[in-house]
Amino acid sequence: MDFFKEFERLSLNVETPRGRTLLIADPHIGFELSRGLRVRTHFEERLAEFILEEDPDLLIILGDVKEPIGLSFMIKRLLMGFFSDLRGIPTAITKGNHDGRIGEVAEKFRNVEVADYLLLDDTLFLHGHTTLPRVEFNEAYLGHIHPAYTFKRGGVSRKVKVFVRAGRFLILPTINPFIEGFDVREGIRMVPFLKDAPSAELFLPEGIHLGSINLLKFSHHSEMG
Repeated sequence: MDFFKEFERLSLNVETPRGRTLLIADPHIGFELSRGLRVRTHFEERLAEFILEEDPDLLIILGDVKEPIGLSFMIKRLLMGFFSDLRGIPTAITKGNHDGRIGEVAEKFRNVEVADYLLLDDTLFLHGHTTLPRVEFNEAYLGHIHPAYTFKRGGVSRKVKVFVRAGRFLILPTINPFIEGFDVREGIRMVPFLKDAPSAELFLPEGIHLGSINLLKFSHHSEMG
């Protein structure tokens, strides 16, 4: 697997008041421990290498930095290694539902901040598992649902990760190449402020527009129009 290429496809570079900003969502560091894998993938080390190569002015992680909800000795060690490998790159974490006690690790690094959400000018960054903060914004970026779409043709199914645009909201896929993702038509119901969204636009990581999907007539067999 070409990790650098995968990370490049599954992340975004945007301009914010704090400079060139790299966005990633849902790394789920330590996922091997919770998913029964008997081998270490060293995923978080490769992700840190990619971030260093990108050298952003600001890194925003849109929640679920880690997989286990708690903070075991092993997870703490993995997170300490990950943040150490970032070598001082300014990092903001918008806390996700898996990020319990992550502040206990982040506080050891002057370059890492943890918040429920981040508002830079009129752009909002958050994980997506809670209600919207009461702030004014024009556009928002979130993660949480690991969006994917399944193509079905000739009896063959293929699931691909997608970026999802629903009004002012852009949902990023998980940056973790070992995590497949959820069908967006099911996943979007896990976002309180998008569960009644009528439709969404789907984009492949390469930027190809797949089309619009009707979310009101949810069916495993529905097609994009």
